[in-house]
Amino acid sequence: MGIPATLGSLSGHLAVPSAAGANSPGPWPAVIVIQEWWGLDDHIRRIADRCAAEGYLAFAPDLYHGELAALGQNERALALAQKHGPGAPAELETVFDALRAHPQSTGRIGSLGFCFGGRMSLALGLRRPLDAVCTFYGGGMQQLFDQLPALRGPVLGLFGDQDVSIPAGTVEQFEALLARHRIPHEIKVYPDSGHAFFRDDDPRVYKPAAAADAWERVKRFFAQALRS
Repeated sequence: MGIPATLGSLSGHLAVPSAAGANSPGPWPAVIVIQEWWGLDDHIRRIADRCAAEGYLAFAPDLYHGELAALGQNERALALAQKHGPGAPAELETVFDALRAHPQSTGRIGSLGFCFGGRMSLALGLRRPLDAVCTFYGGGMQQLFDQLPALRGPVLGLFGDQDVSIPAGTVEQFEALLARHRIPHEIKVYPDSGHAFFRDDDPRVYKPAAAADAWERVKRFFAQALRS
């Protein structure tokens, strides 16, 4: 289980591999787990804990500084994203810098973001030399497409084919641009899956088979990018 902590300019949830779950006693590669537009909730904390169980030093920063929207409070979530979103990439840079200098970190760092956090995962990869960038259904990621050549690490993108929050053709354009700029990547689009298909505490959207496959891809991706 993780603990409250502060890295850089942000408080959040820090999960350290246990002796039983880690592949080594440390230091470990690190993963920054970036929230959906609801805020830093228990779902995101659990994902950080899952990363730690795989042997990563995982930190889920609170980009909303203590504010939170409950599932279904779309207007509040939108307002929070608009309020805190502009400053989030710079704040994530301070988290990256703190993790790279952390005594329990190897200095190899990946990002794992969902929804709002999926876009922020890409944004951080454009501003800092992430060794791996994973984005789950990153809303608004097309705003960053002209900057993609700045990415230094490989990209894993995971999407649902029924996601109405991402304009038609966006995922295809994303994959084509990554190929054009020779950025190593893997893009997976799950059939009969919509936005937030990985969210296991929301039966309205959760797709167990897609989520299980996606997690296996995440584990393989980080193992190759952060441990090799």
